Amino acid sequence: MPLLHIAILALVQGITEFLPISSSAHLVLAPWALGWPDQGIIIDVAVHVGTLGAVMAYLWRDIARMLSGLWRMTKGKGVNDGAKLAFFLVLGTVPVVAVGYWMHKTMPDGIRSIEIIGWATLSFGVLLWLIDRFGLTVRRMEHLGLSDVVIIGTSQVLALIPGTSRSGITMTAGRMLGMERPDCARFSMLLSIPTIVGAGLLKGLQLYQSNDAMQIGTALSAMGLAFVAAIIAITLMMAWLKRASFTPFVLYRIALGGFLLSMAYGLVG
Repeated sequence: MPLLHIAILALVQGITEFLPISSSAHLVLAPWALGWPDQGIIIDVAVHVGTLGAVMAYLWRDIARMLSGLWRMTKGKGVNDGAKLAFFLVLGTVPVVAVGYWMHKTMPDGIRSIEIIGWATLSFGVLLWLIDRFGLTVRRMEHLGLSDVVIIGTSQVLALIPGTSRSGITMTAGRMLGMERPDCARFSMLLSIPTIVGAGLLKGLQLYQSNDAMQIGTALSAMGLAFVAAIIAITLMMAWLKRASFTPFVLYRIALGGFLLSMAYGLVG
């Protein structure tokens, strides 16, 4: 794969992964719009792993707190907030792992229909705006309970449809539960860690077994570029959400969804 293709796909993933606009949809749309061959699931997962490194670097304090809490628990010192958060991430990941495994077996290439992406982009964008506009803002991440995590975690299943946006649907669920916007984003990013780790291990094993040095090198280049782009995107998004709403992302989704549906139904050439 040419370096230009790798760079653009990595930038697309790094910028869109944690914004509520669906990175998976943009990874499908980028080669389609540019007339390139589809890069396939392996490169998709490689750039996701790059963004995983970015979120772990950005949220290193939360990760250290979870590891410390788990260590204390193994020493019989009880369950503190860090261990509780780690448990919540595992619990919130179970639904999407179960359904994602089934989809991997039945649809190994995923869903890559422009029509489906268009409807998901539009409809879930409108849903985010409605809940963000009329929802309460009274809770922090520390206020989450077991039932809240089950709701947010289950919502991730919808993100297996490209265009839904994993970050978008989990932030929507968080806002529905009354969480503040920055805390919605923070928990959504933490919740991405187990999901991306699972996908990365699965496809990483396939890469290793392939013994394809060129494909491995391509994947590593994509990971590095996605890491840099994601760090920048996360920093800017968190700064924005501390003082404003999700409306700009919703407007982008409506415009993109409308354009894709116009293409799908032959309204534009």
